[in-house]
Amino acid sequence: MVETLDEIDVKILGILRERGRISYTDLGKEVGLSEGAARKRVQKLVESGCIEKFTIETTTKEGIAAIILVSVSTEVPTPEIAEKIRKIGGVETVYEVAGQFDVAALLTGEGLSTVNSCVDEIRRVIGVSDTNTLVVLRKWR
Repeated sequence: MVETLDEIDVKILGILRERGRISYTDLGKEVGLSEGAARKRVQKLVESGCIEKFTIETTTKEGIAAIILVSVSTEVPTPEIAEKIRKIGGVETVYEVAGQFDVAALLTGEGLSTVNSCVDEIRRVIGVSDTNTLVVLRKWR
């Protein structure tokens, strides 16, 4: 991970979060750099691990999303449970969190039954002691 990000790096990250397909030319113009300098900045952010991956978000209205909050028993390390959950089909993202729950995961599926199957599979992971599932009704940006 980059130890320190300057103001331009922070601006670049913000722009890429919102418009990941922006050209290096347009990115450079927005942050006051040439196309080549913008390209090098992004490459440096990738190489340093600050940018882990580029991804897409679809606008498809089909499907359903849910967030599952997971409590982990003290006998099994939380990272081990998180890794097992990450490998389950339908799991998009897994977070290790602090608070009442130990892990939060974003699930997606074609319908409620697919997401419910994913939840059932997570509940069967040895070391999962409790879950709370939240079905996403609407996404705000």
